[in-house]
Amino acid sequence: MSAIETEGLTKDYLVGFWRPRPYRALDALTLSVPQGEVFGFLGPNGAGKSTTLKLLMQLVFPTSGRAEILGRPAGDPAVKRRIGFLPENPSFYDYLTAEELLAYFAGLFGLSGASRTARVAQVLDEVGLGAERRMRLRSYSKGMIQRVGIAQALLNQPEVVLLDEPMSGLDPLGRRDVRQMMLRLRDRGCTVFFSSHILSDAEALCSEVAILAAGRLVAAGKLSELLPFETGSWEVIAADVDETVLASFGSRVRQATRLAGGRYTLELPADQHPESFVQDLAAKGAHVIALNRIRGTLEDLYARKVMAADGRDGAEHGGRR
Repeated sequence: MSAIETEGLTKDYLVGFWRPRPYRALDALTLSVPQGEVFGFLGPNGAGKSTTLKLLMQLVFPTSGRAEILGRPAGDPAVKRRIGFLPENPSFYDYLTAEELLAYFAGLFGLSGASRTARVAQVLDEVGLGAERRMRLRSYSKGMIQRVGIAQALLNQPEVVLLDEPMSGLDPLGRRDVRQMMLRLRDRGCTVFFSSHILSDAEALCSEVAILAAGRLVAAGKLSELLPFETGSWEVIAADVDETVLASFGSRVRQATRLAGGRYTLELPADQHPESFVQDLAAKGAHVIALNRIRGTLEDLYARKVMAADGRDGAEHGGRR
């Protein structure tokens, strides 16, 4: 059984004042998310990621198609007790402290007394809130509010966690803490389904990803299958390389990128033998710092798929959410 499954999930909104017309925010999404994994849900602005999460939570309702969580229809009350949710921009009553807010939410899940107090303290520890937990939320930074939002998503020890941009507003240490938390959840058998703009986090955390563009699914699957390890190209990083040396190599260098400190990154064509090139480079007085095999990255895949969906082919950079 999949943790999350959608089939033909579609959402239209009416836009316009005098003559409202439908705008398709999500177009026939068919997706299967395995249990016990960290699954990355990626795409540019307006791609339909937040709409999908709202449909799974039944905050909005589909125009057509279906969605299931843990084998039950999305919105089933029995399922909602088994999931946690972090919206994109969490907003809470800011005269409460974090402890008071989470105690209220814990009460909604049937916790009371000492068990409620212990669970609130546990999730606040897990998201890294110390003495601040006794401060009113109105004094919190965006990153601290984000931590409180993550804590409330974990209160009921969910089997599936839906996180909409969980890294938003967090500093580098906060991002590291959330990454570690997500891996701990996975190790406990929890399914983590999260949307993100930060491709490096998704590549480090996820076993599988899906990419949306313009409301449509443009790629999905295991990263090991989507990103072949080798492409046949090589990258040489060298110092003490001048323009004359570069010119002498001609077509042996497909692309040269100047770095700081007089260094260059040199990309070799797929048919180039790196050993002989490195020897020739050293013979011309350059110092080779590194030789790396170029492999496909999630950023490359993301750029290709999103730009193809936008009708722009061949470029390797750019995107919308």
